[in-house]
Amino acid sequence: MAKHLFIPCLIAILFLGSCDRDILFADNHSMTDNKWPLDVMPSFTVTSNDTTSLYDISFYIRTGSEYPFRNIWLFVTATSPSGRMITDTLEYMLSDIKGKRFGDGFGNIKDLSLAYRKGVYFPETGKYTFTINHGMRAEVLQGVYDFGIRIRKSELSEK
Repeated sequence: MAKHLFIPCLIAILFLGSCDRDILFADNHSMTDNKWPLDVMPSFTVTSNDTTSLYDISFYIRTGSEYPFRNIWLFVTATSPSGRMITDTLEYMLSDIKGKRFGDGFGNIKDLSLAYRKGVYFPETGKYTFTINHGMRAEVLQGVYDFGIRIRKSELSEK
């Protein structure tokens, strides 16, 4: 019996271990008291030594039912090792027109992945910084638990 379990367990371990190798960077910022004040700008610094591979960048947000809007506006500033800056203004929908919230989770808390850029490369080696500020009219966004970033090797790299 133990022989029959060994091979499926080994395959599962290898499969799960290979998934994490594609992730260059992942981190999140937990919001104090589940509130995102306008003056709090999560910042993530990633070191890249690979100038040829393509990567997909996504954000993720965890919100509760007390989040009062269907959408969120974000100002994302990416700074390269040489100091070159690019700022994007982005809008993401967090719920449908009837208020049904997108994402995964149980109860009133939802985790939602927000695609940012696909198939990008880092042209310089060194540290890249991504700084995010919400662009909502409210000074403090209620019901935001966490905001994070994930950078992983793109499937486009394999084509």
